[in-house]
Amino acid sequence: MDLGFGGEVADFYQRYRRGYPPAVFEALAEAHALTPDDTVIDLGCGTGQLALPIAARVRAVVGVDPEPDMLVLARRTARAQQVDNVSWLLGADGDVPALGALLGGGTVGAVTIGQALHWMDPDTLLPRLAPLFRKGGGVAVVTNGTPLWLQDTAWSRALRAVLEQWRGVELTRTCGTDAASQRRYRDILVAAGYEVDQITVDYTDEMTLDELVGGVYSTFSVDDLPAPEQRSELTERIRRALHPETRFREDIRVTVLVGRIQ
Repeated sequence: MDLGFGGEVADFYQRYRRGYPPAVFEALAEAHALTPDDTVIDLGCGTGQLALPIAARVRAVVGVDPEPDMLVLARRTARAQQVDNVSWLLGADGDVPALGALLGGGTVGAVTIGQALHWMDPDTLLPRLAPLFRKGGGVAVVTNGTPLWLQDTAWSRALRAVLEQWRGVELTRTCGTDAASQRRYRDILVAAGYEVDQITVDYTDEMTLDELVGGVYSTFSVDDLPAPEQRSELTERIRRALHPETRFREDIRVTVLVGRIQ
């Protein structure tokens, strides 16, 4: 599965994608009663925004991603943070049966999926994960706010107008953060025999213009990412559209859709 998130896009992702507040990791640990004896799989791990912080709470984490460049940056960050209990594997949701054969059934405390389930096949994946979990373990589908251009603020609406004009398409993808997607994931979990809860964590963040633009570029595929000279033009269009604002507040809701195996 090649989603085109390598090269410079992975660099933008590593630099500008925000992490999660500590309360999210406390909620994950409590939801699945994680202990220092547990193994966690972070599926679609990117550069480690979930995998690295949760590693401090468990015996081992397996970060899985289909993009080699993401994993290179994740390994580099793990070394810099002196985190040595995370293994980084090249793979996708279709590789779960092989991973289950490696780890064994009934051995995994949790599988986390951080704003990546919309790239996967949840109808197949979520039931297929169930045999991996020990009692009380399960899935955590985590979102980290809505996309920058779909928020209910003046600056977000101005940003969306610039990007839609630039790309020539209406921007409607919610990356699984919308209510309909959350209901769909919940229904799949219930049908697969999970006990389902939802946890929310609210926090506020503030970005500079550079951080906002970098976050936008982290969502482009390699094929869609503007060339460096074009980026200067797009950045200037965004700056003009958002002027005179130079700092941008986000009120962010993290949702953690928890599916437990009893």
